[in-house]
Amino acid sequence: MSGALEGIRVVELGQLIAGPFCGQLLGDMGADVIKIEPPGAGDPMRTWGNGEHKVWWDVIGRNKRSVTANLRVAEGQDLARRLLAGADIMIENFKPGTIEKWGLGPDDLHAINPRLIVVRMSGYGQTGPYATRAGYGGIGEAMGGWRAIVGDPDRPPARMGVSIGDTLAATYGCMGALAALQARERSGKGQVVDSALYEAVLQVMESVVPEYALMGLVRQRSGSILPGIAPSNVYACKDGEYMIGGNGDTIFARLCTAMGQPELASDPRFATHVARGQRQAELDDLINLWTSTKTIDEVEALMIEHSVPAGRVYTGREMLADPHFAARQAIATVPHPVHGELKMQAPMPRLSDTPSAIRRRAPLHPGEHNAEVYGEILGLGAQELADLAARGVI
Repeated sequence: MSGALEGIRVVELGQLIAGPFCGQLLGDMGADVIKIEPPGAGDPMRTWGNGEHKVWWDVIGRNKRSVTANLRVAEGQDLARRLLAGADIMIENFKPGTIEKWGLGPDDLHAINPRLIVVRMSGYGQTGPYATRAGYGGIGEAMGGWRAIVGDPDRPPARMGVSIGDTLAATYGCMGALAALQARERSGKGQVVDSALYEAVLQVMESVVPEYALMGLVRQRSGSILPGIAPSNVYACKDGEYMIGGNGDTIFARLCTAMGQPELASDPRFATHVARGQRQAELDDLINLWTSTKTIDEVEALMIEHSVPAGRVYTGREMLADPHFAARQAIATVPHPVHGELKMQAPMPRLSDTPSAIRRRAPLHPGEHNAEVYGEILGLGAQELADLAARGVI
């Protein structure tokens, strides 16, 4: 079945994570994503990742066609401009002001394509005193408030093991693009979507700002817990670790029964949400004392029996072996000319009638689709492409 964005053409100018992840999301939903890479090495993401095989690119580059264009020269800029003349969405995540220098700013592009939606991702946004500062995802995480509360209280701020600042900004950029497509149905005009990394992080910071503004409270690093939300933690078993979330009153009562200690649910120390939050460490110690006498399988069987939210702490190994992941097709298998079959996370969200899917593997090399795209859209022939390549334009 076709994707929800079938018929929508996206031109992706960005590199590394924020811009390309936004393109990945739109491509997963069925958009025709044309990625413009620098001639030669292409997007640096092609060499990022862990282990011998750099396969992060195969995720973030999926559902895209790759063309090359040197955007620092007039001929390369002209190729991009001609592609954008018939596009619906452009994605970029360069330092603010860069695409304007190339003659590819929103005003320039709207003069030739008023319906174009321009999605811009940057560290600090397109306006304000910090707009022209360099910004990466980690900087956005710090300024947006994330880093200050992640980690143990007696140690410097920690980080997640993934680039959450970049992917949040990309997700909000994608959301903005979808909203702008709907608005275009009414107005007939495109617009600019401005997604700043620090503001994307700020959006998920819950009540951090009003807590300080109203009460002067500064949320602190709290390790593996959320202060006042108990029990909700990872607990030690004989053979590993297990996550239990039993912080609601009725759920906590079921957890106590599962532990063979139903009296804890009416114990004044733990009988209410506030009381449990005040004695969080004491309660966690009691649960750890219980889980440490059992295997993960034994604890999980009791959690399922008593309907207590709980789950195993997974890595890629466990995800690939889990029957629920398989039943839901949460892991996709992509035919690959180098790796044979490559497993990766499947697209989401799930749509019942126009599902997202991996319809195209990531381009193996920069410019893999030069002839196809430049021929199909711009009408360039083999000799013209060869001339452009000889001059370093593509």
